[in-house]
Amino acid sequence: MAHDRTDPAPADPRGTWRLIAALAVASTGGSFMQTLVIPIQNHLPGLLDASRASTAWVLTISLVAAAVTTPISGRLGDLFGKRTVALALIGLLILGSLVAALSTGLVGLLVGRALQGASMGIIAVAISILGDHPDPRRSTTGIAIVSASLGFGGALGLPLSAWVVQLGDWKLLFWASALLGVITFLGILAAVPASPGTHQRVDVLGAIGLAAGLSGILIAVSQGPVWGWASAPTLGLGFGGVAVLLAWGVFELRVAEPIVDLRLLARRRLLLVNLGSIALGFSFFVMEVAFMQMLELPADTDAGLGLTMLGGSLALVPGALAMMALAPVSARLIRGLGGHMATGIGALTIALAYGYTLVWHDAVGHLVLSSTVLCAGLALAYAAIPTLVMAEVPRSVTGSANGVNALMRSVGTSSGAAVTGMVLAATSQSHAGAEVPALSGFLVVFALGLVTALACLMLVWAARRSH
Repeated sequence: MAHDRTDPAPADPRGTWRLIAALAVASTGGSFMQTLVIPIQNHLPGLLDASRASTAWVLTISLVAAAVTTPISGRLGDLFGKRTVALALIGLLILGSLVAALSTGLVGLLVGRALQGASMGIIAVAISILGDHPDPRRSTTGIAIVSASLGFGGALGLPLSAWVVQLGDWKLLFWASALLGVITFLGILAAVPASPGTHQRVDVLGAIGLAAGLSGILIAVSQGPVWGWASAPTLGLGFGGVAVLLAWGVFELRVAEPIVDLRLLARRRLLLVNLGSIALGFSFFVMEVAFMQMLELPADTDAGLGLTMLGGSLALVPGALAMMALAPVSARLIRGLGGHMATGIGALTIALAYGYTLVWHDAVGHLVLSSTVLCAGLALAYAAIPTLVMAEVPRSVTGSANGVNALMRSVGTSSGAAVTGMVLAATSQSHAGAEVPALSGFLVVFALGLVTALACLMLVWAARRSH
């Protein structure tokens, strides 16, 4: 499908590479926010003089804010210009980092983390900016590099955060992220050209309804293990969120300029690609949750490998490096084989990595190898999927379409984290007076990662065959 493309990007090669570099740094910083506080999560109750249930929100609130604001940010980019919205999102990152760094209690830290989470919409906006580039080769390469930053920033965030915490004051994490935000803001200002928006009316009620519905569902999923899956808050927020989204969907179908064009997203090919993104996100986060736990569990348990937090984080760095190294290769495969075939190869690679892990998992080297292969497949699939999305929509809504696709990945990752946590908790066993996950639970979640990777492959392949 051919679409009208106005050139908002620099035509010279140097300008193009500056553009890609600025957006890659911005996306890496956004994904870094996902894992920023994981090294200090267990210490927050003592640091903030608050309960463990309360401090769990420090991680949850950023994930919910990211999922809620990403599709809205994409749409605002279409309406008001993508560079303008990108700068505004980085501004939220800087503000959130400063609020968190200067906070003296839990409330201030939660406000700062919510603002940091909201800035993650930069990833979808960055992909849509690159999708508008007139040179297909550099556009695909740029999208591949930015997509690889999704895993790269998160994976590098763990050891870097652990190292910064070991240096001294834990607030250094937020001062460092504020500095990164300033550098990113200046990079975007210098390298990303202004692009015109459509300047249509903003669907404010649609944005509020989407935010309310998604927040209810995502909070229920993320807090279910803490509150109990059958508790009144979990059920109330979960079913309430579903009800709000159903009413929101009816409303959006009647609005002339909706925040999300549901009719466009309901097209069979685009719908199948988005469903594949949910499965891919689920499969990816199985590794993020399960591998770290196996690496850090005591060596005298039946599944643990006895590494420290820093050691376990470093064991996953080769996978992050593989994602970035393979980004240019991914771009060539996408151009040569097409987005559907490239996504299928990436998903199959992930499935094979999980198959390997089901058989070999009793040494650190086994998990390093399988995570590296898995991340290589993820790099290819994550690079290819945005090209499939943008091939199905006009340029005027690429930001919105990429935002919704990023939301689908977030739904997958949230679901993957919740299901993995439930399975590991259900199969836990007593060790030294504490409950730790058993090997059987890890094998179950590895099998789930394999199955969902194959589900992604089949859904995207079905989209290829759909007319």
